[in-house]
Amino acid sequence: MTQATKIAGVRHGSTKTIQETLAEVIPERQAIAKDLRSNHGSKVLGEVTVEQVFGGMRGIKAMLWEPSVLDAEEGIRFWGKTIPECQAVLPTAPDGVEMLPEAMFWYLLTSKVPTAAESVQFQNELASRAPLPKYVEDILDGLPKTLHPMTQFVIAVASLNHDSKFAKQYTEGMKKADYWKPTLEDSLDCVAKSFTIAARIYRNTYMNGAADMPALQADKDLSWNMANQMGFNDPGFVDVIRLYNALHTDHEGGNVSAHTAHLVGSALSDPFLSYSAALAGLAGPLHGLANQEVLRFILDMQKEYGTDLTNDQVKDALWANLKRGQVIPGYGHAVLRKPDPRFLALQQFALARPEVAKDPVFKLVNQLFEVAPGVLTEHGKTKNPFPNVDSVSGSLLYHYGLTAFPFYTVTFGTSRAMGALSQLVWDRALGLPLERPKSLSMEAIKKLLKV
Repeated sequence: MTQATKIAGVRHGSTKTIQETLAEVIPERQAIAKDLRSNHGSKVLGEVTVEQVFGGMRGIKAMLWEPSVLDAEEGIRFWGKTIPECQAVLPTAPDGVEMLPEAMFWYLLTSKVPTAAESVQFQNELASRAPLPKYVEDILDGLPKTLHPMTQFVIAVASLNHDSKFAKQYTEGMKKADYWKPTLEDSLDCVAKSFTIAARIYRNTYMNGAADMPALQADKDLSWNMANQMGFNDPGFVDVIRLYNALHTDHEGGNVSAHTAHLVGSALSDPFLSYSAALAGLAGPLHGLANQEVLRFILDMQKEYGTDLTNDQVKDALWANLKRGQVIPGYGHAVLRKPDPRFLALQQFALARPEVAKDPVFKLVNQLFEVAPGVLTEHGKTKNPFPNVDSVSGSLLYHYGLTAFPFYTVTFGTSRAMGALSQLVWDRALGLPLERPKSLSMEAIKKLLKV
């Protein structure tokens, strides 16, 4: 999609701030919530089975999540829009062709597509919030290089609680109806500073420290500044970071990182504490580490079989893996039953760039997309034989020279903040209570079932 095509889909008129826009939108959503609770509060949304209790609560409809809904057949929709629809209307950077994460963040917060002017204004506001307090710089610079990057990320974000506007105003006393306002301010700070934290972690862990880290440029977007501070200046890398961050912002509320931010936030913990807890969940091998596992699988396959495989050789390699009792990483999803639209967006990014499309690692990713679904369908032990976003994202980061696997989840963390904290603002605006589901022992389950 060309830059001209993208701009044609962008509104140009309004220059409202994010605070003004939310102040207009929130009463509309509050009225919907009031109607649902008052007139339909006793209606049943579904049932809970014993298997769901043992199986990670999958499929239980028990959370309110405004910015996105995940459909098994068509994938994620952000406030009703698919990924291609978002790509068509969300503004881009002047020097890029991919939708800006800042524009997606505005959209997730407000349900409104930002005008070009609003997007620039919001980008500038976030850039002004991106510098780190000296105490956070000192904390990061004092951590051992051997400490996992995600642990460093958790520590740095949690330490920003020192300056939380929500925590300060809550302690001083404020109306519950106003909780969303300082929550928004903290959330904007958390998102903006997360990109700077990520760059500093990279320099401290994989380079010679942050002493010579380039200064933030106030007229550039968060992804550009992060790439520049990490020492990556290839425009292709900047654009893939923009797309990666926009695509990974939100994926409904039930995943570990999003749910954790919501759960901790329901105790009225401030956004920094809430999101630091979410990052700890994101660091788990079953959540944010998946794209690393895919890339290792790809590189191991190339090491064993070579870099120029036929489809038959790929098929044989996959069957050999399955017969050893191993999975094909990057395939299958807890909800989706079709190819992940985020995978398709990143695949299209690569195919549109000849230098990426001919990369042996990406070529094998593309071959797996052609071959693996058939193998997994024949194998018969997966409900979804199609690729998820993790099957391609690592290969693009790797192509552009980001080869430090443990850092990949940090790039996920800068993105997911935008979705999780957008919902946290809505949690406060809608007055959602402390989350406290009922738990059961196995004896209690047997008693209920009379078995």
